Amino acid sequence: MKKILLLSTGGTISSIESNNGLIPSNLNHVLSFLGVIKGFELDTRELMVLDSTNIQPEEWKIIATAIYENLNNYDGIVITHGTDTMAYTASMMSFMIQNPNIPIVFTGSQLPIDNEMTDAISNLRQAFKMALSGYRGIFVAFDKEIILATRCVKVATSSFHAFESINTTPIGKIDSKGLFINSDKLPAYQDEVIFSPNIETNVFLLKLTPATDPKIIDILINSNVKGIVIEAFGQGGIQFIRRDFTPYLKKALKLNIPIVVSSQCLYDGVNLNIYEVGKKSLENGVITANDMTNESCITKLMWALGQTNDIKEIRHIFNQNIAGEKN
Repeated sequence: MKKILLLSTGGTISSIESNNGLIPSNLNHVLSFLGVIKGFELDTRELMVLDSTNIQPEEWKIIATAIYENLNNYDGIVITHGTDTMAYTASMMSFMIQNPNIPIVFTGSQLPIDNEMTDAISNLRQAFKMALSGYRGIFVAFDKEIILATRCVKVATSSFHAFESINTTPIGKIDSKGLFINSDKLPAYQDEVIFSPNIETNVFLLKLTPATDPKIIDILINSNVKGIVIEAFGQGGIQFIRRDFTPYLKKALKLNIPIVVSSQCLYDGVNLNIYEVGKKSLENGVITANDMTNESCITKLMWALGQTNDIKEIRHIFNQNIAGEKN
């Protein structure tokens, strides 16, 4: 009989009412609503009891270590996690644990498991189904879709359809006929599992507005930032008239601070070769995010800086497709 490991981190799925609003409860609270598990053996482990807003890089390492240490002991691993930062955690796991040999599936819910209208039990069943599938990789199972972790973005605060697969179709769908996986969309993994949990957390995401003062780059430099993701306009436009970012980009890059340019638009990605406002940035040495999500850009840059501080090497890492994060 197949064996599944359930790792719990807290989140809405486990939450209960308190005088301060919903707060996460323990794994036993979740298990009490699952009923009898049929068709596989289930082991459980509570890693932490946190609202996902409070899950940070320190917790990422705990989660990654627990997953890695159990890869050869189970047929699949399911992680329950709050929805607000699930896309960040799942994406980071894709870089910390490369070429996983079993399915690793994140899930959660928009309503607590004890709510009569909850989506928690359905999402958990979908996650277990994916964990039993034998398909290698790191995924998010939510609202009858299986999404590759590096393509997952939370797009709704309260709708049951909380996540979407960005710039690629979902890996799988679940309906009355069961689980269907589009294996052509799965990344081409190598044989050897690579566990590489070292990261640099001092990375800043800068979202541009028409009024953004480029001196913000100087402030970031003076704060000892190690990398910057600029969420630019459209295809990757960064202003150079009046509020001219050009000299500040050059300064950062001369100081060996990599700058990755992504888009504020969810879909289609950036192409810095189309407009002058993109080409100027490219000429100054920025790294293009292509069609990566901002969650993947941030976590990949943190991970890349944990491996090297050489901008050329970081550029090479961003040119690679490690876990299906880019086309």
